[in-house]
Order: sequence, then C-alpha cells, then structure tokens
Amino acid sequence: MRWTFYWKDFLSLFFPECCFGCGAGLLYQEKFLCTTCLYHLPLTFFHLDSDNEPTRQLRGKCDFQNATAMLFLSKGTLVERILYQLKYNGHPEIGYFLGMKYGEVLRRTSGYADVELVVPIPLHRKRQRKRGYNQAEYFANGLAASMSIPLDNVSLVRSVETSSQTMYARLDRYDNVEGIFDIVNKEALKDKHILLVDDVLTTGATLASAARTLSVICGVRISIATLARA
Repeated sequence: MRWTFYWKDFLSLFFPECCFGCGAGLLYQEKFLCTTCLYHLPLTFFHLDSDNEPTRQLRGKCDFQNATAMLFLSKGTLVERILYQLKYNGHPEIGYFLGMKYGEVLRRTSGYADVELVVPIPLHRKRQRKRGYNQAEYFANGLAASMSIPLDNVSLVRSVETSSQTMYARLDRYDNVEGIFDIVNKEALKDKHILLVDDVLTTGATLASAARTLSVICGVRISIATLARA
C-alpha cells in the first residue's frame, strides 16, 4: 500500500541505508548499491571468452572446464570498497546480492548452464568462527539461488589452518595452501559438474589447491567462478 512507501521514506530520513560502494544514501527500491555504482561496476565479461585471463592463469595448475570472474579489482576502486564491506565490515549480504546478479548471467551461458552443484571455498573453522561467516559462501549462495541449483558447503573442508596469503610472495602462495583441503563426502560430489566459488582470484593458488583435491572424485567436472579478479 502507498502508506507503507511513505513510512519507509520517513524512516530513511532518520536511519538511512547507505550504498556499500560510495556511501551515499540509498533511494527507495535501491538495495546495497546505488544505481550509479551498480551501473559503473567493472564487469569482466570473462564468461563470454573461453580463453580469458582466469583460464590462462589456472591452466596447467589444476583440471577444470571453465573459469570466470564477475568484476575487475584494483586498489582504491569501487570494487575494493565493496569487498571491504563483504570481508571485513560485517556485510556478507552484498556477496549474496552480487551472486544473484552473476548467477542470472551464468545460467544462460554455455559451459555453466549445466552446472549441478555450487561449492564455496571453505574457511578453516577457527577463521570462520573469528569472522562469523564465510564471505565466499555468501557469493556462492547467491549464485546457487539464481541458478536454481543446490549449494554444498559441507563436503569440501579446509583441514589445515594457514596464515593469510597476503603475507606471501606470489610463488610462495602455492606452497602455503598445498594439501590444506579434504573431502568428507565424495558420494555427494560424484559425477557432478561443480562450480567452485571464491571471493577473489589473485594468484589462483587456493582455487587450484581445492580443484586438485576435488579432481580425485570419480566423474567430477569443475568450473570456477569468483566475485572479482585482482
């Protein structure tokens, strides 16, 4: 009813919701990002190119079918501000929102339309307890919901706690994450086309390690998607 719109507008005068990108107050029907920031998101369109940057970067490091990322990430940009809100400022809902947006694209894209299961890169239980949530899982949840396929956040686990990848040089990052994942339910993943999901693709070390762990499962096929490409 019309009065509910007025009431929401009245409340927004005292408790305004702000854009996670620029900090401006959101207008009615805007969610998480203002129209301007949403319009200026630096989309990669990697899903349209089978020989894109993520594919070339991960090739030879693990077995996979497709790889893509939704956004370009660089320092001091809109995407960096969004990721800060997602990872460190207690707003994982922006990950779900963007996952829903990108899922609408991938479910109509050759190579991703037949994905049967979405699997997020897990955090170690200690890190997840400290942060309170897994940011990659929120993005993965949005993808799964939009693509109308299940999410499996239990079969792949991070069994070894490692220090942050940002502390290591690019080549050393592969050693830091080697052998850190385990599979607790191979039957749930057997013969499935899996979309392996993380928040950011930087060196690809973590994704490659997880993909190598999953590739021992009979009949599994792996595609990869991240929210951003650094």
